[in-house]
Order: sequence, then structure tokens, then C-alpha cells
Amino acid sequence: MTVNPNPPAPNCFRHPDRSTGLACTRCGRPACPECLRPAAVGQHCVDCLHRDSAQAPPVRSAVGTPVQARPTPRVTYALIAINVAVFAVTAAQAHSIADNQSSRLFYDWVLAPNLVAQGQWLRVLGGGFLHFGPLHLAVNMFALYILGRDTELVLGWRRYLAVYLTSLLGGAAAVMLLAQDSATAGASGAIYGLFGAMTVILLRLRQSPVQMLVLIAINLLISVSVPHISLWGHLGGLAAGTLAAGGILFLPEWVKARTREAAWTIGWAAVAAVALASMVLIVAAAVAMS
Repeated sequence: MTVNPNPPAPNCFRHPDRSTGLACTRCGRPACPECLRPAAVGQHCVDCLHRDSAQAPPVRSAVGTPVQARPTPRVTYALIAINVAVFAVTAAQAHSIADNQSSRLFYDWVLAPNLVAQGQWLRVLGGGFLHFGPLHLAVNMFALYILGRDTELVLGWRRYLAVYLTSLLGGAAAVMLLAQDSATAGASGAIYGLFGAMTVILLRLRQSPVQMLVLIAINLLISVSVPHISLWGHLGGLAAGTLAAGGILFLPEWVKARTREAAWTIGWAAVAAVALASMVLIVAAAVAMS
């Protein structure tokens, strides 16, 4: 019997029509150069690399949410789109971009405490999506774009949206209590809440919050100096956003939550408590005014 001293090369396990003299140094299966990747020791097939990536624990943010390589701040973009769309409706109704506050939608949604006290509760949220003219809209949307992207990345879109809406409620509560003769509109209260949330995030990541604190101080100085700006709405949103983010990022550690699920529950409970407290203050102010 004659033995062939040069047996044929095996075929690639992914491409049976290709013969190869190479093999994966991990699983040992023959593979062509297209199916192999260089490794620290030898070369690994694409299947082994895919299996490793699937088993590797995901990179997580400060609150345990998975961090994507290229995250898309969808909620931030959606909030900007809603604000712009509402402004477009008011401008169309008023037949004026600069004088859009004369529109019917603006009248129905603006945060007027005396009208909220009469039962028009939609104004509590609706006022946070109205703006006095294009400059007011542009400034707020730019701030939302800058702050919202990073805050959404760290907190995850659900917590981020909860903090945003809680900040909006906190600003409305302060207006209802301390600026009862005003008619307030704008996303500024919620955006100031994001200022507070970002400050808390920096503290949680052990980074200096000085620049953020200086930025907050400058914006508050502008709120005091420029007429017709809702200082109380800004302060209320700042307080609510700071408390909500602090509840998410620090409270689970303070109460020594032992599992990630427990930490998430505690964080959600903190946000809910701040939102509920804001609503209680709004209702109490409305009852006192009625």
C-alpha cells in the first residue's frame, strides 16, 4: 500500500471550497486568512472572537446602564424636536415668529398660576414646551443639546427623561408658590435641572464640578439681572434636578443597596419622591389661591 507523504490541506471550516494550512490557535479548526485575526498568541478565528465579545460584561456608566460605543441621545433630540414643533405651531397660529405668544396654543399652555388654580393643570407641563420668540427657543435648545447628550449617556434615557420632567415640575412648583402673578413659559426650569444633574454626575465620577458651578452662578446672575426671566422657575428646576440625580447616583450607596436591582429601585423611588413633592407643592399652591 502506498501512503501519500503530502496529504491534501484541510478546508476552511467557514469556506469549504478553500483549502488552508492555517488554523485557529484557540479552537484548532482550520481557517483561511479571511476568517482569522491576529492575536497576542497566534491567530483567532472570527467565531472565537465573536463568542468572547458576547460573553464579556458590557461597559456600564456610573448608574450601571450599558454604554454604547456611539450612543445616540434620542430623548434629547426628541425633546428638542417637540419644543421646536410647539414653537412652530404657536408661530403659525400667531402669523408671527417674533410675536408667537399671541397664539391660542400659547394662551392655553402658558404657566399662569391663577389659571392652574382654576383647574387648568395642563399648563404645569405645557408651559415647559413654550418659548417667547426664536431667540428664547434657540438659547434653550442649544443648552439642552449640550447638557442633554452627556446626561442621557450617563443616566440612561429613562432616568434622564424622568429627571428632565421632574425638573420641569420643580420649576413649576416654585413659580406656583413664589411667582403667582407671573405667566411663565420655557424649558429653562428643566434645563437648570440638567445643570444640577450634571454637577451631581461630576461629583459621582470624582471630577471637579467647579466649572459647572461657575456656569450655574453666571446663569443665575443673568436671571436676576435681565427682566422678565423666571428666577424662581430656574431655582425650582435646579433644586429638583439636583435632588433627583442625587437620589439616583448617591442614595443607593448611602443606604448600602446590595444588588443592582435594589439600587435601581431606590433611584427610581428618589426621582418619584421629588416629582411627587413638586406636585404636592403645586396642588397646595393652587388650593391656597382658589
